[in-house]
Amino acid sequence: MKKPVFTGSAVAIVTPFLDGPKLPYAMTGGVNYDALGRLIDEQIDRGTDAIVICGTTGESPVLDDAEHKKCIEYTVEHVSGRVPVIAGTGSNDTAYAVSLTKHAKAAGADGVLMVTPYYNKTTQKGLIRHYLTVADAVDIPIILYNVPSRTGMGFTADTYLALSKHPNINGVKEASGDFSLIAATKHLCGDEMNVWSGNDDQTLPVLALGGCGVISTTANIAPEVMHGICAKFFDGDIAGARRLQLDWHDLMHDLFIETNPIPVKTAMRLMGYPVGGLRLPLCEMGEANLARLTACLQAHGLL
Repeated sequence: MKKPVFTGSAVAIVTPFLDGPKLPYAMTGGVNYDALGRLIDEQIDRGTDAIVICGTTGESPVLDDAEHKKCIEYTVEHVSGRVPVIAGTGSNDTAYAVSLTKHAKAAGADGVLMVTPYYNKTTQKGLIRHYLTVADAVDIPIILYNVPSRTGMGFTADTYLALSKHPNINGVKEASGDFSLIAATKHLCGDEMNVWSGNDDQTLPVLALGGCGVISTTANIAPEVMHGICAKFFDGDIAGARRLQLDWHDLMHDLFIETNPIPVKTAMRLMGYPVGGLRLPLCEMGEANLARLTACLQAHGLL
């Protein structure tokens, strides 16, 4: 049995940016580390069980190498052991993934989150080699990340089984929405492949299939909700977990009406958080979606 890197709700934390040039496009300055520190403190104070830095919600594709590494270093230092820190180190270049993962290990991260290779993609055979190469090179718990809607490829249950045999591969963030795949994976791998929900609106069903928790976007603005779903489930209060899941379903949905993290960062700005803008190619929300998101935030008392 592999002990999960964390149980409960991990926030896939946004990356706050400083204001950039006043241009008619979405532009930012550098990373606002003071704001990042305040976000981290608030998340921990409000019950978040782990911090994921430099994930999709953190706009990792538009962080340059120095920013990416400094964000990991800063987060590990600022968290200072209060909760686990998981660093996003995935890449479609295996050698670069090894390099980033070695850096995360040296910086003191408790684990890494590694998305499947994108654009150049791979076969299942190549996928296994990609992850085993990193797992052999760096002694740190690895959480796989299955999100075929973004990468154009995904895992099979047999591939999960092959990867589960490596001691450094701790589990998977499952954002495929494929419950049959999750069930087959738990059937084949048991406790040798931990599973976390990668879709906030599917957290409770994943927990019911043996999941360990969620890696959440919604937690950026409602950490108590995502922590509460998991805590109530693990405490045996299934009705309470269900109530939270269903009562907040509309917000979990509306935070994805445009490409993540456009809605959540927009919501945080509306709520007064100094998270700055988005980096191109992400840009501001359309007017109709902005109105819908604003109404949803108001309905939940977040504005």
